[in-house]
Amino acid sequence: MLRSLISTAAITLALSAPAFAETFEVQMLNRGEEGTMVFEPSSLRIATGDTVKFIATDRGHNAESVEGMMPEGSEAFVGKINEEIEVTFDVDGYYGVKCKPHFAMGMVMVIAVGDGDAPQEGFLEGRMPRNAKQRFEAQLNAF
Repeated sequence: MLRSLISTAAITLALSAPAFAETFEVQMLNRGEEGTMVFEPSSLRIATGDTVKFIATDRGHNAESVEGMMPEGSEAFVGKINEEIEVTFDVDGYYGVKCKPHFAMGMVMVIAVGDGDAPQEGFLEGRMPRNAKQRFEAQLNAF
């Protein structure tokens, strides 16, 4: 009986303990430290279960996942222009993020989820604007 009560109490405590997931903020900017049409920061390493809040600091931007630049089993996301979006990343791997209106200008970022030291195979494959590819490559080198 006592053992059952202790087990029940332990399970209740474990389930009611506060989550240690963090929320990171990323600004969508016309001009930032790394140039024009940027996400700041332009790359993040976060833990599985963390959330990224994309803040519409300057008008005319959105944040959305890039097709083919997400780990298998993850869900795509699309934010509306001029609106904030919060995304929780539950699958380890590397994610490419773009601002759709400014993708050709290189408004992209990389989010690394978990401890992996390299993006999944094929991360930079496929057609994309030259400026976007150059920024993605630079961001990957920052990890």
